[in-house]
Amino acid sequence: MSAGHSIQAKEAPYYYVPHSSPHPARASMCLLVVMLGAAAWVNHVDLAKWAVLAGVLGLFVVLYSWFGDAIHESETGLNSKRIDNSYRWSMSWFIFSEVMFFSAFFGALWYTRTVTIPWLGDLDHKQLLWPAFNAVWPNAGPAGTVESFGTVTPFWLPTINTALLLSSGVTLTISHHALIANHRAKAIFWMAATIILGFIFVGCQAVEYIHAYTELNLKFSSGAYGSLFFLLTGFHGFHVLLGATMLTVIMFRMIKGHFKPDHHFGFEGAAWYWHFVDVVWLGLYIFVYWM
Repeated sequence: MSAGHSIQAKEAPYYYVPHSSPHPARASMCLLVVMLGAAAWVNHVDLAKWAVLAGVLGLFVVLYSWFGDAIHESETGLNSKRIDNSYRWSMSWFIFSEVMFFSAFFGALWYTRTVTIPWLGDLDHKQLLWPAFNAVWPNAGPAGTVESFGTVTPFWLPTINTALLLSSGVTLTISHHALIANHRAKAIFWMAATIILGFIFVGCQAVEYIHAYTELNLKFSSGAYGSLFFLLTGFHGFHVLLGATMLTVIMFRMIKGHFKPDHHFGFEGAAWYWHFVDVVWLGLYIFVYWM
């Protein structure tokens, strides 16, 4: 989450090549523990959930140390303009991979609604497979195989969450412009406002899930609608949580005086990610809650 070089030190005209680091190997081992633990967990091994927890916590420790090293390299002037460009391209490709990730789920939603359901509801397949099949969305599948459930409407929590995320995009932009103008206190204030709005969004989504589960009987097993609803909104909620955590790190770095008006890609990279999360939510709000 760090890039750019310190204007207090002479810029190196080359790529800074760090010393051999144990971080990649340690991160790989933690991820291996997580994957093995998850595989054992779904097979009802009692201790598996603790293995997953240990792997996740270990990964957080490794990432904390790894990012700390990257921040130290930036603040001590080891990074050049070429490194800055490298960070920008890396973040751009990372966000592109996230676009493809969500595109797969949006594609599944589109395919289910516009291709699969009409196909199963035509005369030939209806007679062959499920005579009582009703080709409408949301669909609970063949009668009797899925418990009755209600759908989540856009009013009011999803609409409130939309307002929260759009507002957070505005406050983040204000913070960015304040940093460029070297108004550090103002930048920190509006960054804090952005983080608070992000965590309120996550809290509202938790309330929505409780309502869906307890009052609407909507579960992950509630047909294609239930699985796609929780996959799309759940992964997005995780990304909001991740983005808010990134912005929190950036805020503490701002408090420590790490960023300069003309060198602050750590801020910019996190802001790119946050705006991407905003755009994804607009798609969810329209295609999941309204259509």
